Amino acid sequence: MTFLSATLDRVKPSPTIAVTTKAAELKAAGRDIIALGAGEPDFDTPQNIKDAGIAAINSGKTKYTAVDGIPELKQAICAKFARDNALTYTPAQVTVGTGGKQVLYNAFMATLNKGDEVIIPAPYWVSYPDMVLLAGGTPVTVAASLDTSFKITAAQLEAAITPKTKWFLFNSPSNPTGAGYSWDELKALTDVLLRHPHVWVMTDDMYEHLAYGDFKFCTPAQVEPALYDRTLTVNGVSKAYAMTGWRIGYAAGPEPLIKAMRKVQSQSTSNPCSVSQYAAIEALNGTQDFLAPNNDMFVRRRDLVVDMLNTAQGIVCPRPEGAFYVYPSIADCIGKTTAAGTLIDNDEAFATALLEETGVAVVFGAAFGLSPNFRVSYATSDDALKQACQRIIDFCAKLS
Repeated sequence: MTFLSATLDRVKPSPTIAVTTKAAELKAAGRDIIALGAGEPDFDTPQNIKDAGIAAINSGKTKYTAVDGIPELKQAICAKFARDNALTYTPAQVTVGTGGKQVLYNAFMATLNKGDEVIIPAPYWVSYPDMVLLAGGTPVTVAASLDTSFKITAAQLEAAITPKTKWFLFNSPSNPTGAGYSWDELKALTDVLLRHPHVWVMTDDMYEHLAYGDFKFCTPAQVEPALYDRTLTVNGVSKAYAMTGWRIGYAAGPEPLIKAMRKVQSQSTSNPCSVSQYAAIEALNGTQDFLAPNNDMFVRRRDLVVDMLNTAQGIVCPRPEGAFYVYPSIADCIGKTTAAGTLIDNDEAFATALLEETGVAVVFGAAFGLSPNFRVSYATSDDALKQACQRIIDFCAKLS
């Protein structure tokens, strides 16, 4: 008899966290490491948001709060959904958790039974399938491709739906590809979902405000109001507001689902950090003036990385619509050998050799469900990105 739960046999540790940890260890040991693995803006949290957190501390707002969010924050979230997404929710339809990850996990724990299927487009954020597995469900991945700009088609979604499908999990702009679905592309998917009333929609809109050029963000319940009553719209303040460490995510949806998620949270973490909640109110209600200049910087970094990587032998790097990632293909590198004699037989081998031989840390594509690729986070300085891309170019030039 083993002491540990058999449930853990179904899941694996987060590969993105593993890469970040390994890079930090090598850097601490004196190696010249450029880490491009973490999905975290290098900007500081805006001053007005920090001031709101400090004010909360100084005014004694450091006690337990309501399990899934204070009323003032829920009101701010309702106002945000109305302002940005033309979606009307009441505070009773809103839940707040310690980051978007907890909100997604609470939803799965509250709804999944053994045999229930969750459709997940690939490439996907590494935690999606494992959260489904931890909750007792079955992840069903639908692979997009470079040819479709890493977006699944309506026909693919239709083919994946079975009587056991409970959720369709949707993320745009995407982690890891940065791909964003246009209104028409998303409407094609929602048209499919209208034909299958037993399938609910869970969105991950964390990168909503990181949308570039002509791309306009939209979310499923906005595109197809008929799906409102079976959609959980998830978002948070981590990415656009540079508040990753504050740990505030939120969602809105049908009140019975929100109540069930609240029950899960009441017996796990209970309330999110009180100070972070007051800071999040300021993030949502306060000035949004910093978003545009931050996005301009991300666009410049995106273009720098895409342009440089597309000069590397064996790499094809599409230009994404949002987020702060690129997801290059290394199909033409597979089967080659590095200067140090390592055979590149898959994208994990590529990423491992790249780190060992050049000091550049990236995340291999298999972690996201689609190979052969790797993910670069360009949420770091221009100088670091230039150095890293040049090292990748040099590494690929020496493959034989």
